[in-house]
Amino acid sequence: MSQSVFGHIVLVGAGNMGGAMLSGWLKNGIPGSAVTVLDPGPSDAMKTLIAEAGAQHAVTPPAGLVADILFLAVKPQVMDAVLPGLKGLVGPQTTVVSVAAGKTIASMEAHLGPAGMVRAMPNTPAMIGRGITGAFANGAVTETKRDIVDRLLKVSGPVEWVDSEAAINAVTALSGSGPAYVFYLVECMAEAGRKAGLPADLSMRLARETVAGAGELMHQSPDPASKLRQNVTSPGGTTAAALSVLMAEDAMQPLFDAAIEAARKRAEELAQ
Repeated sequence: MSQSVFGHIVLVGAGNMGGAMLSGWLKNGIPGSAVTVLDPGPSDAMKTLIAEAGAQHAVTPPAGLVADILFLAVKPQVMDAVLPGLKGLVGPQTTVVSVAAGKTIASMEAHLGPAGMVRAMPNTPAMIGRGITGAFANGAVTETKRDIVDRLLKVSGPVEWVDSEAAINAVTALSGSGPAYVFYLVECMAEAGRKAGLPADLSMRLARETVAGAGELMHQSPDPASKLRQNVTSPGGTTAAALSVLMAEDAMQPLFDAAIEAARKRAEELAQ
């Protein structure tokens, strides 16, 4: 990556997600001098990162600055309060990228005016470079600019582009919220192990490492999840006995169907 390709990036919000993106950009060769961070109160660690990278930090937009990429990493609840003060950063060449759940392109245009805009939905593993992001670009984003945004987002993991803004709600429900489902699965497995007679701390360690290891195996294997499941399931064995419960007609799949749909509907409501 080079400054000449990306121009000047203005990162609004240096919390967990914004900080993860900044760290990824710097590690992938974007010079700090190409980045301005707008945040009223970054953490001490973030202040150090900004200073050591030679990036600029400001509480309000510097006079005369127009962003090539305006990257919005603030919480959805404060977006409407923050956006009006950013309008001066948007020019004809600016592409706006938002990672705020539920904030539509129309709602951003109401504050910033028409522009090339991308809605992106990363998830929390982005903080360790193992996330996945769903993204949608409006018609004002050129192929060249979409490629630039893709490269910026990929520092935290793969990027999947969708064809409609409405699909971002489903992405939010599946992968955006998905890490919480996996963490809860670990809680359930550990509690079941405790009830089966294991000490609670041992049961939790076993559950955590099992899920982490299975995830890494799936990450490294070209096989689909169904094949990996079949590989560990001996006919008539213990795994098969457990799966006969989990894969029953009224068991895990309909629960996930309902859970994902509830999250999708909530994302839709937040976008109103």
